[in-house]
Amino acid sequence: MNKYLLSLLIICVSRFAGVAQTDAYLNDSVFEADPYFILMGEAEDAIKEQNWPEAAARLSDALGVKPNHPSNALLLYNLGKVYTCLGNDTLAVATYNRGLDIAPNMTVLYLGRGKTYLNMGKQKSAFADFEHVIKLDSLSTEARYLHGMISLYGGKMKEAEVDFNVLESVAPKSFDTAIALATLYSMTGRERKAIPYFERVLETEPTAEYYAALAGCHLALNELTEASEVLGEAMMTYPKDAELYYYRARLNRDRFRNDDARRDAERAIELGANPVKVNELFKSNKR
Repeated sequence: MNKYLLSLLIICVSRFAGVAQTDAYLNDSVFEADPYFILMGEAEDAIKEQNWPEAAARLSDALGVKPNHPSNALLLYNLGKVYTCLGNDTLAVATYNRGLDIAPNMTVLYLGRGKTYLNMGKQKSAFADFEHVIKLDSLSTEARYLHGMISLYGGKMKEAEVDFNVLESVAPKSFDTAIALATLYSMTGRERKAIPYFERVLETEPTAEYYAALAGCHLALNELTEASEVLGEAMMTYPKDAELYYYRARLNRDRFRNDDARRDAERAIELGANPVKVNELFKSNKR
């Protein structure tokens, strides 16, 4: 599975902060008297505490109490998310399928199942689910982001650009939009346009990966001073990151500091960088 797609799934799962709310059906007296709603409340409390086994048990109990209740599609969505957090992707998919049997046009069920498929390495199935969400709701930012990322890493640049243009129009200031456009522009040779988006991403998530990508954009534009500043800042926080050493080797090569470049290249390989990729820096046609 593509490393980036796996990481973006982890991001999506980590954003699961609660259950889909069904409070519109409730009032306090009904909630206190009805076991169905009591179990729903207990499940919500368990989810807030990240007690996934308890949450799964309470949601299953609620579904058993009222198997035909109109809220059950939402409960099955929540249960599917809980199973994902428990690491049981197969059961999560089966649970989303049960929800779709009840509510075949509920977009969150397709999103949940699609992200689970992505976690399982089933990118085609995930892509189909996100595509279906877009047909139901063309402005779904989550579907556009995930559909676009799969398109991008699958070489479907035009499809990705369509998704990300919608994303930018609907949520221009979101973190996902910044990641999407930074990645799109850097992968399609538009480094100048990518740079401000990587800078935005780094304001929120200053990881070695994004520092390296920003430095790579500056190097592609022969902006050696800017690349040096980015790498210097990054390596203060991430002194043992292989990718940062790779880019510093490239920077030193471009500055004709050959000994420094070789040392950085060796260190990059020691830290786990691909030797073939690193050694490409020193082929004569790369100078």
